[in-house]
Amino acid sequence: MYNITQHQKLLLFFSSFSLLLLLRVFKSTYQLFFFLLRVFKFIDKSNSVHIHTHTRSMASDNTFRILISTDNHVGYLEDDQIRGKDSFQSFEEVLILAKQHNVDFILLGGDLFHHSQPSLYCLREVMGLIRQHLFGDKPCEFNICSDQSINFPSRFQQGCNVYDPNLNISIPIFTIHGNHDDPVGQENLSAMDLLASVGCANYFGRSHDLNDIKVYPILMAKGDTKLALYGLGNVRDERLHHAWRDGSVSFIRPAGITGNRENEEDDDEAQQSQEWLDNAFNMFVLHQNRVRHGPTSYIPEEFLDEFLDLVLWGHEHDCRIDPEPCHGKDICQPGSSVATSLAEGEALPKHVGLLEITGKEYSLQKIRLSTVRPFQFTSIQLSQVNELRNAMGDTKACQRYLYSVVEDLIGRAKEEWEQQQDDDDEQQQQQQQQQQPMPLPLIRIRVDYSGGFEAFNVVVFGKKFVSRVANPRDILKFYRQRSTDGTTTRRQRQQEVLNDPTASIPERLDNIRVETLVDEILGKNLEVLPENEMQDVVQKLIDKDDKNAVSSFIKQSVLRMKRSVDGENRTSIDDLSEQFVKRRATELKEDRFDSYAREQTARNSRRSRRENDTVDEDN
Repeated sequence: MYNITQHQKLLLFFSSFSLLLLLRVFKSTYQLFFFLLRVFKFIDKSNSVHIHTHTRSMASDNTFRILISTDNHVGYLEDDQIRGKDSFQSFEEVLILAKQHNVDFILLGGDLFHHSQPSLYCLREVMGLIRQHLFGDKPCEFNICSDQSINFPSRFQQGCNVYDPNLNISIPIFTIHGNHDDPVGQENLSAMDLLASVGCANYFGRSHDLNDIKVYPILMAKGDTKLALYGLGNVRDERLHHAWRDGSVSFIRPAGITGNRENEEDDDEAQQSQEWLDNAFNMFVLHQNRVRHGPTSYIPEEFLDEFLDLVLWGHEHDCRIDPEPCHGKDICQPGSSVATSLAEGEALPKHVGLLEITGKEYSLQKIRLSTVRPFQFTSIQLSQVNELRNAMGDTKACQRYLYSVVEDLIGRAKEEWEQQQDDDDEQQQQQQQQQQPMPLPLIRIRVDYSGGFEAFNVVVFGKKFVSRVANPRDILKFYRQRSTDGTTTRRQRQQEVLNDPTASIPERLDNIRVETLVDEILGKNLEVLPENEMQDVVQKLIDKDDKNAVSSFIKQSVLRMKRSVDGENRTSIDDLSEQFVKRRATELKEDRFDSYAREQTARNSRRSRRENDTVDEDN
């Protein structure tokens, strides 16, 4: 037996008493573990050489400072010699702004990556930028009070990364996934899982059961301010629309005071839950279509629960960052930080937001990004241009006029760039020391050539501006106004555009569906692959950026044919003639075509029944 002195007995008694007291306060060993971990980490940082002191007022001690951004699309056109660095530069600027404004954390609204399977170069750059700008010894000034095993269920992410004793996180990132970086492939993993596994981000908002979607909050406290942060990663719009209408989407809120209380601990827990219900600022981040593209291919704003105070809406690239009141809540749509298309909405100035939350009140300061490539967009109707009223058949005259329009837009881009650089006073002082030259601008002119005008080769037109604009091959986009008599179907109009020799290639591609293009290019001459299934595979390649879709489909089709040929009864190898193989391939293809057509009919029938049920519920 060990001899225990009186001093050791007293030390053991007080240690046990303190442990019991802490367990009573924190209710679970899991919360106690993270509390002690955070205390030890803070002490270790305080004793380190690099000590940061921050003078803060009482108001700031109770104020969450959050940098909000969505749709960064890092990796977009990364192989392009001119635009390859754009997405990386804008994302780095977001991180630098977070550090400059001393925020508590960064909140991203999905589509951090442009591809669901980013390249190694892209992953290295993102991780390197996060380590460079967001790692450090600044202490975390807020507490997470919810169950982190529910908030962050990734296998290798044990709670929020600020509590990881192996990491020093100055500014954590909280993010959901979007439709570009959604879970795919083996084990259904997202690129966000990779960032979470290495401690670069906190990935939340993923729903594993799409028939019963439960949205759990991350409960954060800073001083007297409580924040309930809800998140839902991207789900296919039609499916989420039906789930929401059917009541299969529920927001899990802190339980209120119950009538049956067995002891004092239950009373304390119920009182704390009621405080979260009454005093928490409720925020929701999602990544879905906000604009209606079809009966169910969007999420109506009235679907969102009334208890929410602020909604951060990702996926839409138009910058509408100023909060818009809607059904008792405010909606903030920051838009993308890099232009991924030459649409008019992408030409709007790009912003991120500095969100400050104190109690139940908030304020939002929008910050214009200064590294975004200038983009000028305009639309022209040639028949309304006075200079061209008598030049309907004069292609040269149209080109000269459009040359002047491009010159004017380049001049506007330069003015916008200078204004963009002068928006921030601190940034302006830095520019006095090192002036940043304007990158080549993006220019897009939407040209309506209806009324007797002729289109011309846009690639040849753009050669004049090769060293002056970033997109010389697609400066112009020709189109014709649709007739309003309604005598032609959509498919007929697509076929007309496809067969129109005067129509430009971008116009043809913008006005046809994938299946129309597949029919036109491949026709009915395929001997192994069924055309209807090929259409869906190509659509999957475009929509989901699934680079393995086509190769997998071809391998399966060839394997199916090989098995069929191997199963034939042949007396010798000579029976395996070219005519025999072609005949069997054609028969197999036709069988698969009919089988896949029946599958499509069944899917469409089920979809129609669901939509009819939804309409009946409305009535």
